[in-house]
Amino acid sequence: MKYVLVTGGVVSGLGKGVTASSIGVVLKACGLRVTSIKIDPYLNTDAGTMSPFEHGEVFVLDDGGEVDLDLGNYERFLDVTLTRDNNITTGKIYQSVLEKERRGDYLGKTVQVVPHITDAIKNWIEAVAVIPVDGQEGPADVCVIELGGTVGDIESMPFIEALRQLSFSVGHDNFCLVHVSLIPVLGVVGEQKTKPTQHSVRELRALGLTPHLLACRSAQVYLFNYLETPCS
Repeated sequence: MKYVLVTGGVVSGLGKGVTASSIGVVLKACGLRVTSIKIDPYLNTDAGTMSPFEHGEVFVLDDGGEVDLDLGNYERFLDVTLTRDNNITTGKIYQSVLEKERRGDYLGKTVQVVPHITDAIKNWIEAVAVIPVDGQEGPADVCVIELGGTVGDIESMPFIEALRQLSFSVGHDNFCLVHVSLIPVLGVVGEQKTKPTQHSVRELRALGLTPHLLACRSAQVYLFNYLETPCS
């Protein structure tokens, strides 16, 4: 199993979901079978009880799961049928760990974020990634994971640590990180600024994850035209 992780930096709402879906479409066009996982680092168990004014519309899956709207994009883009387990939330992870603690599964050990929460996240990802979602038998070839929020959020720290561990366990050749970031344009001078993206990447690297690709959103394309000149 190969994993593609999509993270976001600088600000939220940059289109990580569409980016992840588009990556899945490209991989599918190459003949690979693709599945998707959306990670939402909020303490709600699912999106069913959240205000649509705050979180957006809820998408209802075939199994009745009330999930983030990004999973609807995944289903339409990739022509797959996802389950409620394809949407991981902090609430689900903590609920799972606390239920195990009450049953005595940890044999009296002190339950901590590391390793118990991070192990639960990794186990959940690896278990869901092999579930066939395209109507065929056997696991998919690639799992595209979208991490909600932005790099540096306290809520997403356990997930980043778990994904860092996952990247080491599956190996460099089986893990790709795409970082979606913003390149703002100053209205006064009309100049693009890359410093916010530089800081975002530096923070991500400080947490143990190094992006392989940058997907930059900007109001202008001048930056990329400028980069082609010295590279040609």
